[in-house]
Amino acid sequence: MAQQENQSTEETTKKCPISCKNILRCLCRLWKGFSLFALVFVCVAVIYAGFRFLPDHTQSFDTMEDHFKYGSTGGDRVTGIPYWMWQAMPLVCNDTLKEIAGDRLAPDYKKRVLDYKTGVDGVPQEERRALSREGFKALGFLYENDSFGHEKDLPIGVSNRHTVGMDRVYINCAVCHTSRVRKSEQSQGRIVVGMPANLFNLYDFEQFVFQCAKNAGKTRIAALDYLPQIDSLGGNLDLIDQYIVYPLAIWVIRDAVMFIENVAGFSIRQPKWGPGRNDTFTNNKIFLYSYPWRDILPDYYATLDENGIGKVDEEGIGIVDWPSIWLQGLRKTRSDGKTMQLHWDGNNDKVEERNLNAALATSALPPAIDHESIECIEKWLETFEPPKYMFPIDQQMAERGKQHYMKYCANCHGKSGRDFGGEKVGFVTPIGDLNTDPYRLNNYTEKLAVNMAATYANQEREQREHKCPGNITYVPPERKKSDSRRATPSERRMNAVEYEEDTYRYKNYRKTYGYANMPLDGIWLRAPYLHNGSVPNLRELLEPEKDRSKKFYRGNDLYDPVNVGFVADMDMDAKGRKYFEYRVDVPGNSNSGHDTADYGIELSDEYKEELLEYLKTF
Repeated sequence: MAQQENQSTEETTKKCPISCKNILRCLCRLWKGFSLFALVFVCVAVIYAGFRFLPDHTQSFDTMEDHFKYGSTGGDRVTGIPYWMWQAMPLVCNDTLKEIAGDRLAPDYKKRVLDYKTGVDGVPQEERRALSREGFKALGFLYENDSFGHEKDLPIGVSNRHTVGMDRVYINCAVCHTSRVRKSEQSQGRIVVGMPANLFNLYDFEQFVFQCAKNAGKTRIAALDYLPQIDSLGGNLDLIDQYIVYPLAIWVIRDAVMFIENVAGFSIRQPKWGPGRNDTFTNNKIFLYSYPWRDILPDYYATLDENGIGKVDEEGIGIVDWPSIWLQGLRKTRSDGKTMQLHWDGNNDKVEERNLNAALATSALPPAIDHESIECIEKWLETFEPPKYMFPIDQQMAERGKQHYMKYCANCHGKSGRDFGGEKVGFVTPIGDLNTDPYRLNNYTEKLAVNMAATYANQEREQREHKCPGNITYVPPERKKSDSRRATPSERRMNAVEYEEDTYRYKNYRKTYGYANMPLDGIWLRAPYLHNGSVPNLRELLEPEKDRSKKFYRGNDLYDPVNVGFVADMDMDAKGRKYFEYRVDVPGNSNSGHDTADYGIELSDEYKEELLEYLKTF
């Protein structure tokens, strides 16, 4: 009987081979198979991620002018907005855009945006892209056509860099130094590279980006708002982009924008800048030594008096017009053999340092800046000339005007638009002699000058030769090289400058007490005049302060050849879009000074006409 039971058990075991040993053996096999699969999956994922997210490259261009207009300075590595997010922002944040741009945006803009979202079919992708461009144009961005006659998707002054797995865009130098000029109301206008960007409103652009980013963190969810709009624009994102890359990128960009707002958000406490203007150095204060602007700067619009003037901090307003940037090479020599003092207050005399600091405005922070791009632009601008005056010039009258110019202007501003010779050209004239608005001068403090010396302190210079677009070669100047790691502490202290000659550290910023005398190349395109853009045209600059406009309008690209400047007495264009009202009683906007007999204001009307005609030749 027992034998039968054992035999039965053995048969059962053969039929059902399940046992602890077998289970463990099967689990081991499964684990090995899973581990192998996991290893293969991880390897494939790592390889994909490497190919997808490690490449960092930007567009290349055939000419330096195109590189200047669309090339990267490196800022798109830091706060670069994903390409399709950029295109969708005016559509997603149309309410914010309308609030900021006002009547510069068509009354039905929001309706045209929302019509698509509420189910209107058959809207072509190109129409949606045109709607996006229309939104950016309301902030002063300029678009030009491609070789096929179609408007480009990105405006002048915006670069595109492929980095961290996607195309990312942000502003570059051209956004502040390129604009348009029209001869007549019917003219399409001419794009001029190197002139002040008198149409672009940086203040409004910053506020739009800040507010749009805040909305993305509160009421807007990327997957619900951006992705449908991106699809309507023809983004055609793949599954990884739709559900991983773009939602994550939008979240990361929001944090980056919040960082930038901490540095540049102070503008909300200031009088509105209007187009063509910027506060140059307040952001340096915040970035370098955490200037507590939230505690120090009064809220201008919350403190308006009965005259519509608010309170400001005496050192908290550094608002100025953007300068032109032609013929930088000629600015490297003045009458004493040294380089000219640069920036409106002459606080630096090295073009290289001035350019690096300007690049910070494009978010090109020291770890991310593209030095090769910046230095190629620097080399190109040495000989890049302004365009000639676009209207007829009475040459005989201009020749007579040259005599007046040589007597009253040449000593401070150069002999002509191409000859910068003059005893005081590139030197600083004390504010007590000029009597112009002091706010920008007071904004740059001794404390800031000291702290700026730490910028780029540990970043080694690139000494290699650069091959730039347009067959331009930039060869960095020879500088002393030393191994600071082998220096003793004593040697470092004694030879600090010598040991840092091979870094980009700022060495030439200092506090001044006046404004620099600038050359006048292309002066006909640099209106409005004075450092703060407080005088609308050259004709008024030859008048005493009491006879200058107390209020005028900025943002018009229609040229006024009679007064030599842009039309400034029109409050709106033919479509009813209002220009920015500039009031000289607003802090930082004074049109005082530069109005004594030494500046030619006592010339007869006939002589002033001759002088104006000569200035047109610059």
